[in-house]
Amino acid sequence: MTEQIHPAIVKTKRWLEQVIIGLNFCPFAKKEFVNNTIKYHICPHTRIEKVLTDLAGQFEYLAAHPETETTLLICSLGFRDFDAYLELLDYANELLVDLGFEGTFQLASFHPDYVFEGEAAEDAANFTNRSPLPMLHLLREESLSKVLTLYPEPERIPDNNIALAREKGSTYFRQILQHIHD
Repeated sequence: MTEQIHPAIVKTKRWLEQVIIGLNFCPFAKKEFVNNTIKYHICPHTRIEKVLTDLAGQFEYLAAHPETETTLLICSLGFRDFDAYLELLDYANELLVDLGFEGTFQLASFHPDYVFEGEAAEDAANFTNRSPLPMLHLLREESLSKVLTLYPEPERIPDNNIALAREKGSTYFRQILQHIHD
């Protein structure tokens, strides 16, 4: 008997393969994906307080499990509104500090309607942070620091990603995300 994988995890893995790894938006993701050191945590809650409780648990989990490199907390039901998600992100960053994990972990943010401040919503650059579902990415700062020393000109990664996203265009990314959801 095969174990059923949550549809949100299936979509997230497809997005990682096709966008994040496939376009090399994160040059460090492939190793963790292949080595299966990414934890996919489904968070079905729609209230900030409940999500923060889950998030606290994921910080504790990562702290206790060094074999797990990173966690993707996937909001499977809530926070589809980008402004509500940004409010969650603010509270999530406060929680990270309040729990004493500043300097140990950091959060990266991904959302289906992600828009960089000052950019137009239709700008393809936003697709560097657009995902099939709202999610918080918990990263180990020590690991991030190590891999960044090995990568030539790591400060150029965001600019390179934006240039590639604009070269591909919004239609390209909309089609990928639509295919992931189908």
